[in-house]
Amino acid sequence: MTLVGRHLLEEFSGRHADVKSALQSWAKDVEAATWATPQDVKNRYRSADFRPGNRIIFNLKGNHYRLVVAVVYQAGVVRVLWVGTHTDYDKMKF
Repeated sequence: MTLVGRHLLEEFSGRHADVKSALQSWAKDVEAATWATPQDVKNRYRSADFRPGNRIIFNLKGNHYRLVVAVVYQAGVVRVLWVGTHTDYDKMKF
């Protein structure tokens, strides 16, 4: 998959060093993946939460952080929309 918005992950991990390795691992995993359907994602990330508009929410670092992405399966693109703490996620309107 092509990952768009990696800079958001890097900026966030610069402010939250404890999640840096988890974000790097997730990004590497996504770039090596070939997701054709939501089930492909679910097979790898059982706790992934699917939302309308091909958006997916991933839990990171024991659910302390959330990552929201949009996927265009046909194009093989994953776009980072938002990354933040679980507390901040609860305040968002996704």
